[in-house]
Amino acid sequence: MGMEKTIIKFLNKPFLISVLASIFLAYLYPQVGARGGILKPEITVKYGAIFMIFFISGISLQRKELVAAACQFRVHLFIQVFSLIFIPLIVQIFVELFGQLYPNSDLFIGFVAVSCMPPPVSSAVFLTKKVGGNEATAVFNSALGSFLGIFITPALLYLFFRGSGDVPIWSAIFQLSLTVVFPVLLGQFIRIAVGYHLLKHKKLLSVIGSFLLLLIIYTTFCDTFSNHEDAFTLSTVIITTVTVVLLQLIFLALAFCASTSSFLHFSAEDVIAILYCSTHKSLTLGFPILKVLYANEARFILISFPLLVYHPMQILIGSFLVPLLQKWMQMKTKYFSKLHFV
Repeated sequence: MGMEKTIIKFLNKPFLISVLASIFLAYLYPQVGARGGILKPEITVKYGAIFMIFFISGISLQRKELVAAACQFRVHLFIQVFSLIFIPLIVQIFVELFGQLYPNSDLFIGFVAVSCMPPPVSSAVFLTKKVGGNEATAVFNSALGSFLGIFITPALLYLFFRGSGDVPIWSAIFQLSLTVVFPVLLGQFIRIAVGYHLLKHKKLLSVIGSFLLLLIIYTTFCDTFSNHEDAFTLSTVIITTVTVVLLQLIFLALAFCASTSSFLHFSAEDVIAILYCSTHKSLTLGFPILKVLYANEARFILISFPLLVYHPMQILIGSFLVPLLQKWMQMKTKYFSKLHFV
């Protein structure tokens, strides 16, 4: 029954269903969103949709969240180092060891690209709250990770892929500044100026952001299905899914072992926040960044595919772990209660 409920909750995620629907529509009507098509994605998506996504992100980021939990420096440092340094290094080693077994190098570039992404804002916070972990810590690190990811993620991608991108480095820096950094800063400025009024339209901004991301995904797959039908094979889908699940389980195991060590002295609530925040990756921020950096659509679809798989799988695996982590927290609480009583 527990597994059935988890699957139902997973299928009840409107955004995940919308992503699948966008890909299916792209398969049915690829000419609409392909380059040169009716939607003109080379203009509307490249300069419009991506700009607006990060503008909305800038409006949504609360400076109070970056200050409220600042006293928990060790927890935040652990999460950010694990997410933005340790995981990319582990995946890079993984790709170096096993990448030669599969001839399509673009797909394995995608695995490294996923590892460089910042934590998501929503899923990590929701699952932390569901288990009973430290929600404030999860919120803080999601906001901090999103902010750091705007700068660190592109830097990591160039560090690992120098020479493999389609955009010269200075051109890419200009593109990122124009479509990522500038809209975030503009959003923060507008938040400071009229922040009170924006709170009334928080849900609307979220809906607009989701729609724009779906538009990017739709147009990307339109170009793929219209010009690169052979980009996907059954082996590509299987290898990507199995690798993503394997990597997520490894990350979760390593994060759990490290955060529960007696050396660090993290509370059970903090451990839950660490597990989800340090291993989850953002589709909302990551996909547009990859879109800016990789202009060649033939390569982009394979590079971005692991991220499209990673996002729903992290929610599914995270949901499966909820009852197990709740039992672990109860055991830890009883153990410390006995120690306190003695």
